[in-house]
Amino acid sequence: MKYARRLVAGTLAAGALALSLSGCGKSVDPIERMGRKASQEASPQAAGSPSASTLPSAGAGAGSDTGDAYKRWGLSEPLKFAPKPDRKPALPSAAPGKVPVVDRIPVPQGEKVVFLTFDDGAEKDPEFLKMAAELKLPISMFLTDSVASSDYGHFEKLRDNGSGSTINNHTLTHPNLRTLPFAAQKKEICGQQDRLEKRFGHRPPLFRPPFGNYNADTLKAASECGISSVVLWRVSMQINNFQYAEGSALKPGDIVLAHFRGKAELKGSTEIEMTTRMLRRIQEQGYSIGRLEDWL
Repeated sequence: MKYARRLVAGTLAAGALALSLSGCGKSVDPIERMGRKASQEASPQAAGSPSASTLPSAGAGAGSDTGDAYKRWGLSEPLKFAPKPDRKPALPSAAPGKVPVVDRIPVPQGEKVVFLTFDDGAEKDPEFLKMAAELKLPISMFLTDSVASSDYGHFEKLRDNGSGSTINNHTLTHPNLRTLPFAAQKKEICGQQDRLEKRFGHRPPLFRPPFGNYNADTLKAASECGISSVVLWRVSMQINNFQYAEGSALKPGDIVLAHFRGKAELKGSTEIEMTTRMLRRIQEQGYSIGRLEDWL
């Protein structure tokens, strides 16, 4: 009970410190919300940072030997994946009529597990579909209708590639919800629930507010729209390296934020190159990758 209260308090405090930079859908460096203490992003050529020549290029996914997929996508060893837990961890309960907010999963002591989430849906690179399928990346997608709906089929392929990836709600138009009244917030959340249900056959249980910005009305609206949890994050993948809400390294249970972004927003890097760097950082710190929905 004490742990739950601390987690709720910490999560709400982190949400209150949300940083509305230039926007999740438009910013070059997708920091968005970095909690209590953000570290500086390491330079592109920091120690251990791969140069462009060591990263996979378009077409790198060609081939059928999935056992060597990690090599084709620029990794030095296979990824490690966390098994589904026997039981889901205890999470904080929400106030009546609201949904809980989660920004880190309480994994068992000693288990080094992190979770991959990708937001928005602006970039629709077919090579990324190959990468995610071959590496079996369990990605929790949070899609915004205004940018993802031009090709929802792309994300359907990602969902159905056998990795256990899922599609969740990131509003219709990506507004700062804290600036909107309750009715407008509910329209953004329920409206995307309706569209995703119509397109994919079910109403997502998870919701991520744009920029990580929310208030009590957001949690009430999410509850009325059928959401079970609001999902934030503690670690954000930039172009080359992680930026941390606290400290300078991953912590067990961290929810990692990345984005479906292309060269224009990644300063010439591709979505594949960014993802390769992210996976290398996870491996360098000795972590395995879990499927968020298995734990939440």
